[in-house]
Formats: sequence, C-alpha cells, structure tokens
Amino acid sequence: MQTLKPKPKARPFCLSVKGHVKLLRLDIINSVVAAVFMIVVSVLALIPETTTYTVLGGVFGLAASVFCIADGALIYRKLLFNPGGPYQKTDAHDKLVL
Repeated sequence: MQTLKPKPKARPFCLSVKGHVKLLRLDIINSVVAAVFMIVVSVLALIPETTTYTVLGGVFGLAASVFCIADGALIYRKLLFNPGGPYQKTDAHDKLVL
C-alpha cells in the first residue's frame, strides 16, 4: 500500500523573495512609462495657448516626470545593490539584509 506524501505548502507569489524582485522590476517599468506619458502631456499642454495655468500645469507635469525618473533610478540602484532580494544565503542560515 502506498503512503500519501503530504503536499508541500504553496507560497503565494507576493510573499516570495523572487516576487518582490519582480514587483520592483515592474515598478521601474511603471515609472518610466509614467514619466514618458507626463512629458508628452506636459509638452502638449504648453503648445496651443500659453496662459498662466497651462504653463503651471506644464511645469508641474515636467517636475512630476523628473520625480518618476528619479524613482525608477533609485529602485534600479536598489536592485543592483542586492539583486537577489532582501535575503542573502550564508553558511547555514538565511539572514535578513536591511
């Protein structure tokens, strides 16, 4: 008679280390897409008529796009510093790297 093996526990995607790294990579892509969209909208807002409010909207849009690019760059640096995620393997134990 065969003995039933217990099923291994499935870890949700969001709780795994690889899940966090993939989410950070998606956040970089999201920041770049948002920055491109903001630049296009800001430039198009400045072209037709230049009133005080359209200039302010264009300037704030360009500033927001700069912040989106900075956000993507900071996340990219974080991934370069520790590409495996928040855990690193040592001899016999896993340590949390902050």
